Amino acid sequence: MSIHKSEHEEAVIINVRVITRASKSEIVGIHDGALKIRISAPPVDGAANVEIVRFLAKTFGVSKSDIFILSGETSKNKRIKIENLSKSSFEEKIR
Repeated sequence: MSIHKSEHEEAVIINVRVITRASKSEIVGIHDGALKIRISAPPVDGAANVEIVRFLAKTFGVSKSDIFILSGETSKNKRIKIENLSKSSFEEKIR
Protein backbone atom coordinates (compact mmCIF):
# COMPACT_ATOMS: atom_id res chain seq x y z
CA MET A 1 0.00 0.00 0.00
CA SER A 2 1.25 3.47 -0.78
CA ILE A 3 1.51 5.49 2.43
CA HIS A 4 3.49 8.71 2.49
CA LYS A 5 4.38 10.84 5.47
CA SER A 6 4.86 14.53 4.87
CA GLU A 7 8.06 16.05 6.27
CA HIS A 8 6.39 19.30 7.30
CA GLU A 9 3.36 17.99 9.11
CA GLU A 10 1.95 14.83 10.55
CA ALA A 11 -0.08 13.41 7.69
CA VAL A 12 -0.52 10.33 5.54
CA ILE A 13 -1.53 10.07 1.91
CA ILE A 14 -3.22 6.83 0.92
CA ASN A 15 -4.72 5.24 -2.16
CA VAL A 16 -8.27 4.04 -1.55
CA ARG A 17 -10.53 1.71 -3.55
CA VAL A 18 -14.20 2.38 -2.75
CA ILE A 19 -17.15 0.02 -3.02
CA THR A 20 -20.46 1.86 -2.66
CA ARG A 21 -23.91 0.77 -1.51
CA ALA A 22 -22.62 -1.71 1.07
CA SER A 23 -24.72 -2.79 4.04
CA LYS A 24 -22.31 -0.93 6.36
CA SER A 25 -19.19 1.19 6.09
CA GLU A 26 -16.01 -0.74 6.85
CA ILE A 27 -12.39 -1.29 5.87
CA VAL A 28 -12.16 -4.56 3.95
CA GLY A 29 -8.39 -4.84 3.55
CA ILE A 30 -5.76 -4.02 0.97
CA HIS A 31 -6.28 -4.57 -2.77
CA ASP A 32 -3.67 -3.76 -5.44
CA GLY A 33 -1.80 -1.43 -3.06
CA ALA A 34 -4.89 0.50 -2.00
CA LEU A 35 -6.96 0.46 1.15
CA LYS A 36 -10.27 -1.16 0.17
CA ILE A 37 -13.30 0.41 1.86
CA ARG A 38 -16.99 -0.45 1.63
CA ILE A 39 -19.34 2.44 2.29
CA SER A 40 -23.08 2.47 2.73
CA ALA A 41 -23.74 5.59 0.63
CA PRO A 42 -24.54 5.52 -3.10
CA PRO A 43 -22.27 7.28 -5.61
CA VAL A 44 -24.84 10.00 -6.25
CA ASP A 45 -24.43 13.77 -5.81
CA GLY A 46 -21.21 13.38 -3.81
CA ALA A 47 -22.85 11.27 -1.10
CA ALA A 48 -20.13 8.62 -1.34
CA ASN A 49 -17.35 11.19 -0.85
CA VAL A 50 -19.13 12.67 2.17
CA GLU A 51 -19.47 9.18 3.68
CA ILE A 52 -15.81 8.38 3.00
CA VAL A 53 -14.69 11.52 4.80
CA ARG A 54 -17.07 10.85 7.73
CA PHE A 55 -16.01 7.21 7.99
CA LEU A 56 -12.26 7.91 7.82
CA ALA A 57 -12.54 10.72 10.38
CA LYS A 58 -14.35 8.41 12.80
CA THR A 59 -12.01 5.47 12.15
CA PHE A 60 -8.78 7.42 12.63
CA GLY A 61 -9.99 9.85 15.30
CA VAL A 62 -9.40 13.04 13.33
CA SER A 63 -11.64 15.92 12.32
CA LYS A 64 -13.50 15.75 9.00
CA SER A 65 -11.64 18.94 8.05
CA ASP A 66 -8.35 16.99 8.30
CA ILE A 67 -9.33 14.75 5.37
CA PHE A 68 -8.84 15.81 1.76
CA ILE A 69 -9.65 13.91 -1.44
CA LEU A 70 -6.65 14.81 -3.59
CA SER A 71 -7.79 12.96 -6.70
CA GLY A 72 -10.55 10.65 -7.86
CA GLU A 73 -13.60 12.60 -6.70
CA THR A 74 -15.77 10.82 -9.29
CA SER A 75 -13.84 7.55 -9.37
CA LYS A 76 -13.76 4.36 -7.28
CA ASN A 77 -10.01 4.87 -6.95
CA LYS A 78 -9.11 7.87 -4.80
CA ARG A 79 -6.01 9.45 -3.32
CA ILE A 80 -6.73 10.81 0.15
CA LYS A 81 -4.67 12.91 2.55
CA ILE A 82 -5.32 12.59 6.28
CA GLU A 83 -3.70 15.32 8.38
CA ASN A 84 -2.91 15.10 12.11
CA LEU A 85 -2.31 11.36 11.80
CA SER A 86 1.08 9.70 12.05
CA LYS A 87 2.06 6.78 9.86
CA SER A 88 2.39 4.55 12.92
CA SER A 89 -1.10 5.49 14.18
CA PHE A 90 -2.52 4.82 10.75
CA GLU A 91 -0.90 1.39 10.51
CA GLU A 92 -2.03 0.49 14.04
CA LYS A 93 -5.68 1.34 13.29
CA ILE A 94 -5.93 -0.63 10.03
CA ARG A 95 -4.67 -3.84 11.66
